Amino acid sequence: MFCGGGGSSRGAAMAGATPVAALDMWKKATETYKLNFPNVTIYRRKVKSLTPRKVIGDVGKIDLLLASPECTNHSIARGNKPKNEDSRATAFEVVRFLKIMKPRWFIVENVMQMKQWDRFTEWHEKIRAIGYKTSIGILDAKYFGTPQSRRRLFVVGDLKNQPHLPKKGSKTTKTVADILGRGDSKKAPWQFSPVHSPTRAKATIRRTKKAINKLEKTSGFIMVYYGTDGAGGFQTLDRPLRTITTVDRFAYVRKNGSGYEMRMLQPPELAAAMGFPAYHKWAPSTRRERIKLIGNAVCPLVMRSIVNALTNE
Repeated sequence: MFCGGGGSSRGAAMAGATPVAALDMWKKATETYKLNFPNVTIYRRKVKSLTPRKVIGDVGKIDLLLASPECTNHSIARGNKPKNEDSRATAFEVVRFLKIMKPRWFIVENVMQMKQWDRFTEWHEKIRAIGYKTSIGILDAKYFGTPQSRRRLFVVGDLKNQPHLPKKGSKTTKTVADILGRGDSKKAPWQFSPVHSPTRAKATIRRTKKAINKLEKTSGFIMVYYGTDGAGGFQTLDRPLRTITTVDRFAYVRKNGSGYEMRMLQPPELAAAMGFPAYHKWAPSTRRERIKLIGNAVCPLVMRSIVNALTNE
């Protein structure tokens, strides 16, 4: 449910699951999903218009339900903007499907702030009332082999046994440096431009100077080009990338012979930072659409670990 570009399903498939059905309203998401899982039944519609019995009739009984309900209206990224309660209530559609389909396991993913939702306890209790034993926790992708620091809330359920989320592994040795250049073409390499350009925004130049002064011994770094950042607005290349969002926000800055130059991180690099395998396909789309698909996704390696933890029990 709310399949996006297939990050959750890619991770589940890595763990041995076979995706059979997927739902999303966004055409680019369902097109991307179908490219990667061509035998899946796709429902491109509002979740309220689909009945669980229709899905059972189409694909039969399922073992595992994955769901990433709408998260924008939980996220702190909205700041003080009004929250849309109808949007947040899409989580209750998961309850509706669990009641009828009763898969052995379910996994719900969302931003950490979902747990602060005033209806979270009600939502969770309705799932428990169906008969599911549950476990709730926050996992950071950087402890599951992903070159990105990305913390997300996961709620897992099992009809038979008490489920457990996977134990945190060692912090990944993969860093920003490992993803740079992913997908770059020698025939048409990605172009850099001088940091000190007449067309460059003054705020960008000031932010770059701040990073250069702080990191004077490094030859390159990542800067938050758009938006705000509570951690200084830049990071070195020897650590996992900060959390990818649906907005094109990271620039790669490096030294050249006459000073510094920069370019934005490209979609193949961002997909690599999410942990997508190189063979994952993306539907033809604009740069903005591709970054939204990537930033909305669940890190496949995290989902693989969760599915393995559930099914191994």
